[in-house]
Amino acid sequence: MSLATVLTRAQFGLDAPLVRVEVHCGAGLPQLSVVGLAEVAVRESRDRVRAALAHCGYEFPAGRITVNLAPADLPKEGGRFDLAIALGILAASEQQPFGTLEGIEFYGELSLSGELRPVRGALAAAVHAVRDSRRLVVPMSNADEARVARGASVAGAASLTSVCNGLRGGAGLDFACGGALPDCAQAAPDLAEVRGQAAARRALEVAAAGGHSLLMIGPPGSGKSMLAQRLPGLLPALDDHEALECAMLHSLGRDLPPVAEWRRRPFRAPHHGASAAAVIGGGGRLNPGEISLAHHGVLFLDELPEFHRDVLEALREPLETGSVSVARAAWRGHFPARFQLIAAMNPCPCGYAGDPNGRCRCTPQQIRRYLAKLSGPLLDRVDMHVEVPRLPYEVLRTTAQPPEGSAVVAARVMKARERQGQRGALNARLDVAELQRSCALGIPEHGLLESASRRLGLSARACHRVQRVARTIADLGGQEGVGVAELSEAIGYRRLDREPLIATG
Repeated sequence: MSLATVLTRAQFGLDAPLVRVEVHCGAGLPQLSVVGLAEVAVRESRDRVRAALAHCGYEFPAGRITVNLAPADLPKEGGRFDLAIALGILAASEQQPFGTLEGIEFYGELSLSGELRPVRGALAAAVHAVRDSRRLVVPMSNADEARVARGASVAGAASLTSVCNGLRGGAGLDFACGGALPDCAQAAPDLAEVRGQAAARRALEVAAAGGHSLLMIGPPGSGKSMLAQRLPGLLPALDDHEALECAMLHSLGRDLPPVAEWRRRPFRAPHHGASAAAVIGGGGRLNPGEISLAHHGVLFLDELPEFHRDVLEALREPLETGSVSVARAAWRGHFPARFQLIAAMNPCPCGYAGDPNGRCRCTPQQIRRYLAKLSGPLLDRVDMHVEVPRLPYEVLRTTAQPPEGSAVVAARVMKARERQGQRGALNARLDVAELQRSCALGIPEHGLLESASRRLGLSARACHRVQRVARTIADLGGQEGVGVAELSEAIGYRRLDREPLIATG
């Protein structure tokens, strides 16, 4: 009897720390014990591995088997360690002349028949394995995903038997290198389908050009959701680094899109009944939330005031920092969350405040309570608030002058983003020092902003956000500096500061 060591990795947010599966087969009463801070699913691998070995024609050792998952203080979860444990038992009991297992990492959950089932986080594991110059053996279902990591040498396997045959030099393991993401056209609804709403369309273009957050306020059916769904079509495709980051986040969950779609900007639209763990992240397995799954993309929150208060308040820090840390009693997970927030809401509980037909019957107190669901600190972090009014039917049916499509608007957005790229960051992400350099205001502009700040009660943060939006408007117009016209338009996008909705009720 002897000792064998097999390499694999745990999944810990976007990190994939190395785990050494140490297997010792010794004398004593028949027993298999798994140690090393393993959760229930890992401890249950004893039964899966035992059945898989028997079904594949191997003998389960009769003595005492100890499996140590090192380091011992790192939490381990899921069935990703099954394959490594099974190979360790075969090597320690000298049933298979594997030679060396060094330089290879193994992942896969075993079925009772010995087939390999997919695991979460294979892409993150592959990225870390490349840094350590190791090859990977993964379930066949995870092979394409893992090969996206640049420089990764990955073999997909269908079963424990094929892995054993391949390690002995036979057929079963075919290591192949990946690292290239396919090009992908942005398949998104066209902005030309939105009739009217010139002001809202303009606000959407400004938001797309500068990466700004946007809140749309209007009655039901005015087109708020249509506008939000067309924002991804105005944004450039993800570059290699952004696409890899997004894919790594999605690989931690169960909704990994096909490889051919990885260059598309994420668009996430959680229901307003979603919990804080679903939106922000966390849960029993420390999963990324919707704000992280929308990284480098769009997070659309429809019916914003109907979200739970704790969910809305938890958005404040990620909106500023572009990341979120989820703490648990024994560990902490860190996820990127550089998303673009697009939100929509009704002007009152019934949705018809300010309607020309007088359909609203909400009292001022009801409107105040409805609006109070959105805290001042949260609204202060939203760059733009715009009104999306109900349109008459004659505007919807006219076809005399079709509106601009997404391709035309996206070209202007791309040019504006190229100007921002020369400054090093999107306007929405400019720090205060860079904002002062790139958005230097003259005496008339300072006077206008000072007057607006005094009249609307804008905070210092809101004034900075107005300047960032004005900088984006200037970029769209090809202007070197920010003038009174650009600043005036940016101030006009502070709808909830400019005119309280209760005044229209």
